[in-house]
Amino acid sequence: MREAHSDVFGVDWRLPIDDAWQVLGEIAIQGNLDPATILASEKLINERTRDILGRVAGKPGHIFNLGHGVLPETKPEKAKSLVHFVQESTRKRR
Repeated sequence: MREAHSDVFGVDWRLPIDDAWQVLGEIAIQGNLDPATILASEKLINERTRDILGRVAGKPGHIFNLGHGVLPETKPEKAKSLVHFVQESTRKRR
C-alpha cells in the first residue's frame, strides 16, 4: 500500500488502527469503524468508537470514519449521534 504513494489510506474494521500505523508508518489514516456497528445499541456504538479513539490516542493524521460507507438501513439519527460522540470525545485533544 505504501508503494501507492498516497497521502491518506482508508482502513476498514478488520485491521486495528494502531496495527495499520505499524504497517504503513507515519501517514494519515481514515476509517476503522465497522458500519454494521451503527445498527447496534448506542452503548455498543460508543464502546467500539471509544476503542478506536483509544488506539489512536490523539495521534495526528486520523480521520474517524466508517470502514466502508453507510449501510442503507442505518438510521440518520444514529449516524448523527456517532458524529456527536466522536466530537465530544476528541474535543479536549484538539
